[in-house]
Amino acid sequence: MWKNKNVWILLTGDFIAGLGLWLGIIGNLEFIQDKVPSDFLKSIILASGPLAGIIVGPLAGRITDQTNKKMVMLIAGFLRIVSVIFMLIAIQTGSVWWMVIFLICTHVSAAFYFPALQAAIPLIVDEKDLLQLNGIYMNVSTLSRILGTAVAGIFLIIMSLSMLYAVSLVAYLGLFILTCFLSIDETKEKQTSKEANSGKTGFKELFPVIKGLPIVFMTLWMTLIPLLFIGGFNLMVINISELQNSSAIKGWLYTAEGLAFMIGAFFVKQIRQKISSYSILFACSFMIGLSHLLLYLADIPIIAVFAFILFGFSVGCFFPTAATIFQTKVPKSYHGRFFSFRNMLDSLIFQVILLITGFLLDSIGLQLMNVLFGSLSIAMTAAFYAKYQQLCAESQQEE
Repeated sequence: MWKNKNVWILLTGDFIAGLGLWLGIIGNLEFIQDKVPSDFLKSIILASGPLAGIIVGPLAGRITDQTNKKMVMLIAGFLRIVSVIFMLIAIQTGSVWWMVIFLICTHVSAAFYFPALQAAIPLIVDEKDLLQLNGIYMNVSTLSRILGTAVAGIFLIIMSLSMLYAVSLVAYLGLFILTCFLSIDETKEKQTSKEANSGKTGFKELFPVIKGLPIVFMTLWMTLIPLLFIGGFNLMVINISELQNSSAIKGWLYTAEGLAFMIGAFFVKQIRQKISSYSILFACSFMIGLSHLLLYLADIPIIAVFAFILFGFSVGCFFPTAATIFQTKVPKSYHGRFFSFRNMLDSLIFQVILLITGFLLDSIGLQLMNVLFGSLSIAMTAAFYAKYQQLCAESQQEE
């Protein structure tokens, strides 16, 4: 796998793009904090981008299935470069509307880029290497997030906001150039895709495929469990900091979760050699629920840090395993639409959980909210495990 130049191009490109993305995110927060006094208006402006991504999701999935994936990634990369120019105009004019255009272009670009990337991964490596590559890919994304936020904080001190976005622009240009060197053999897949997609152009044809694959359908629903934690991640960190009356705990929690995620994603292949993919999913889902319950004692620093370590390690194993199941079980001719649909679903659920988390934090507080979420996660895990056992029994009877 490591002799494959496509692997190095994708990983290096994703790392560079991740740095650019997080530089832009920190820059967005700095700009909007200065220009928009209302928190409600800030939330509406920041939500405009994800909403645009959800709207174009079906189109992105259809195009990814029907056309060359490298070409989709290149066009999405070009749009991302253009979007930074809009943000530079926003800074020069002080207009929030240009920032809205920037956010819309960025998320539309992501709506095309990431399904194409997920669909390309099974085409560049053998199936036996998928789990390892998914784990490494997520580690690279996490590392770029950690370094990107740290570097952005330093850059904001030593340079102007415009220069920060100029650095982001250089990163996106680097990604675009690297993508040009990709060589993906889609000869076999194009014929299969034409046959599978003849007269079929939307999600309407995808849903029967998902329902016909019970394991995929169940795994898709199981991704709700880590989203219960991720959706309110930042709000929980803020509340834990206030509960402990400590600003330093924020850094400890983010660092602990990020490092634990990377360790989990790194070791998931070794774990997979000893137990099945589905056992990993159920064990990780249970540990995510446990990490919620541990936050009932969030006023104790060491318990809070341990809960985030447990969560980070769990999702570090969970997401590469789930991605591998999707890439191997879903027919390749539907990969574009499937991963587009999944990105849309994740974005929508994320926003809903964020709102629910904010409401529960105001109404019942951090500790009782985590007991509720933890109990729900464990109950869902038990229900999915019972369903999995039923599917296994039915499969044995058929055989």
